[in-house]
Amino acid sequence: QVQLVESGGGLEQPGGSLRLSCVASGTIRSIGDMAWYRQGPGKQRELVAGVTSDGTTNYAGSVKGRFTISRDNAKNTVYLQMNNLKPEDTAVYYCNSRLWQIGVFGASDYWGQGTQVTVSS
Repeated sequence: QVQLVESGGGLEQPGGSLRLSCVASGTIRSIGDMAWYRQGPGKQRELVAGVTSDGTTNYAGSVKGRFTISRDNAKNTVYLQMNNLKPEDTAVYYCNSRLWQIGVFGASDYWGQGTQVTVSS
């Protein structure tokens, strides 16, 4: 079994900062790409940022320069540092990871349960 557990969401004022964390645990053999997605009210889920196993990153245009994705491979953890938050960043943020389980052939995608981020004054 594999679990992805997010933490760090909450209520923040415009211009503030939050740091999200996502820890992968369970029968993991190796982890490939990791990413953060978000789904705002009445919107489709969208990619916010991604990071490959060797550290290459990519960002949605709306967050570039404000958000930073990073990972700690030793801890099976991915982070999302969010600075200069805006009301339009309000969404449920989901962690996603492609990984290989011990004893299972091939990789699969896993999702966390989501963490709410609300940006409001």
